Amino acid sequence: MEQAIIAGGCFWCTEAVFKDVIGVTEVESGYIGGTVPNPTYKQVCTGQTGHAEGIRVTFDPDTISLGEIYDVFLGTHDPTQLNRQGNDVGTQYRSAIFPLNAEQGEEAKAAIERWNADNGAKSGARAVTTIEGLEGDTQTAEWYVAEDYHQEYWDGEGQRNPYCLAVIPPKIMKLRKSFQKYVKG
Repeated sequence: MEQAIIAGGCFWCTEAVFKDVIGVTEVESGYIGGTVPNPTYKQVCTGQTGHAEGIRVTFDPDTISLGEIYDVFLGTHDPTQLNRQGNDVGTQYRSAIFPLNAEQGEEAKAAIERWNADNGAKSGARAVTTIEGLEGDTQTAEWYVAEDYHQEYWDGEGQRNPYCLAVIPPKIMKLRKSFQKYVKG
């Protein structure tokens, strides 16, 4: 098994998408990329800790590659929005990849280049997704697991949350339409 850490806006939304991806065995919501140790959700929501809401995906590379994980990630949120996703505004909602090693960093660069080549040619838009946390980066890439009530949020509380009901189903439909071969059966 391998792991990847990505941030694409609200972690409830990103988690819901990746729970439906083949080869993914675990999705954990958390905080990464900031300067405050052990941040809380309330602290991260202020935008003052530097953390992004992210997910840590555990996956089987024999079923889905890291590059494919990154492609699904870039294709199921809007990587052209700087420090926001829709109405969620702030650095905590940035589009970012947090490679766990140099190889993942190279794969992240290649995925962003693929997205730009495929989508930029059509719309002129370019991904603003950052690659953070590699050696020499000024921000820390330490992972902090979010509070228990954020885990598997869409499967429980999210089904009654108007925000989630408005935002998550379109992302899941985008996964099913654009990445059909990666959807669990």
